[in-house]
Amino acid sequence: MGLRRRSRELALQFLFQNEFDRKTSAAAAVRSFAEHFDVEKDVVEYAGRIVEGITGLAGEIDGEIQANSAHWKIARMSLVDVNVMRIAVYEMKHMRPAVPPNVAINEAIEIAKKYGATDSGGFVNGILDTLAKRLK
Repeated sequence: MGLRRRSRELALQFLFQNEFDRKTSAAAAVRSFAEHFDVEKDVVEYAGRIVEGITGLAGEIDGEIQANSAHWKIARMSLVDVNVMRIAVYEMKHMRPAVPPNVAINEAIEIAKKYGATDSGGFVNGILDTLAKRLK
């Protein structure tokens, strides 16, 4: 598994944890994790960039997800699916340099299949594909 995939999975774990523990920011959790566990510096740094970026743009990113979801309100979506999509949207639209949409979407699908429900891959693909078409 590549560095970026490990970073995305780590970011997903911190974002998911943050849904239940709002006392500690996800960015602080990343820093604490890096101090206590032996993980490659590049993995932690990229995960930290993702988490901090999403945290700073949460409303905008959620709005983009919601605008591209025809029949689902974001509040009803699985927390894993939402956070996987947040990572992909951040990487496609806000990360510098931007991650190509096909790469961000493929990564999101694979991570959603690993951590989400049976149909998470297809669900995530549908919303992110719609968003990517609007970006062109």
